[in-house]
Amino acid sequence: MKPALVEVTGLTVEVGGRLLLDGVDLRAGPGRVTALLGPSGSGKTTTGLALLGEYPAGARVSGTVRAPRGAVGYVPQHPASVLNPARRIGALLGELGPRAAVEDALRRARLDDPAAVLRRFPHQLSGGQQQRVVIAQALLFGARVLVADEPTTGQDPETKRHLVAELAGLVRDGLALVLLSHDLDVVRELADEVVLLRDGRVVDASGWDAPRPTPAGRRAAPADPVLTVHALTARHPGGAVAPAGISLTLGRGECLALTGRSGSGKTTLGRCLAGLHSSYRGTVQLDGRPLPRSLRSRSRAELAAVQYVFQDAWAAFDQGRPVADQVARAAVRLGGLTPAGARREAGRLLAALGVPVLGRPAELSGGELQRAALARALVVGPRVLVCDEITSGLDGASRRLVLARLAELRDRTGLAVLLITHDRAAVELLADRTLHLQDGSGGVSGSRSTAR
Repeated sequence: MKPALVEVTGLTVEVGGRLLLDGVDLRAGPGRVTALLGPSGSGKTTTGLALLGEYPAGARVSGTVRAPRGAVGYVPQHPASVLNPARRIGALLGELGPRAAVEDALRRARLDDPAAVLRRFPHQLSGGQQQRVVIAQALLFGARVLVADEPTTGQDPETKRHLVAELAGLVRDGLALVLLSHDLDVVRELADEVVLLRDGRVVDASGWDAPRPTPAGRRAAPADPVLTVHALTARHPGGAVAPAGISLTLGRGECLALTGRSGSGKTTLGRCLAGLHSSYRGTVQLDGRPLPRSLRSRSRAELAAVQYVFQDAWAAFDQGRPVADQVARAAVRLGGLTPAGARREAGRLLAALGVPVLGRPAELSGGELQRAALARALVVGPRVLVCDEITSGLDGASRRLVLARLAELRDRTGLAVLLITHDRAAVELLADRTLHLQDGSGGVSGSRSTAR
């Protein structure tokens, strides 16, 4: 066996009296894939960042981490956090190599139109496209070790297959891959070794891929219309159009799944509904009344009525303020609650979703932060909830909890849900109908799930 490029021995990380890692051992060698599994908050991301020599502020660290200096690349779960929002992708990547090398790296990361990507700013890309830009960035750095934190998050099935094939090819070329993932299918396909973490400790990994029971399904939804979209065509800088000519109706107590390849316009459509993307033709109506295109023109009642849960929860929170305070502030500003009542409701929702009530965003795992984002949207009592890949960064238990919570709210309160997702199991469990966007061309197919 070739010597390890990365070797972690007895790594312990403590912050404020809380053990994030407790004696973790890990090896990663050239041409091999070491997968880190475990529920949200188990220490996967803390371990991955330790390979780069990065630790939480105020951390007490013991143990050893041996890794080549400057040769470890990192692909974060929330790619927008490492992409400068004020610079186009071409400017970001152009510093790392000539144009031909940059375009080649983007193609290897499965971005088929590099020229178009290079003209855009990060916020003009879908979450899946942002993820692939960061992978291309790591390739341009010439990384010998790649730490990939949920690299298939937010990817459609076709892109995921291509991305897995590309990662496998890089590993065959000698790259050491440390894969942090909840996607058991990807782990089964790629991993040479599995390290299972629980509460910061390495535990027995035998049986890690045992099947788990799935929640029961639901009845067909009523057709009482709440949100209506007619002939919506969104425009982006440079003349790009996606989606094009989309029409849909979302009923009270209904979950409509929106699927399609990354870049087909799913996120843009959701942002149009929430007033976050105002450059579009067509109409969006709530209860038969037109909604202003920009959230700045919407009343408090309209803002509360249509809430958006971002795929990149990290970017959606103020990093300097406790998460519970930010959830409570939404309840005061849009929900009309008193500060004391808002704090109680925020605490109740966070606890129901398994999120620590105390702590700033950096002190929560990616899955915990994603559930906190859901709590912040629900605390204002929305009529329509736009969920953008909200299960993509969750472990199995957290995913079932979130889907069950949404199903309960939909059935009890009539909450209408637009579920933007590549998660076929989530669609089967929660959705009444599915609309498939075909590369932003306006091709939409719909079908109603059978009642269960």
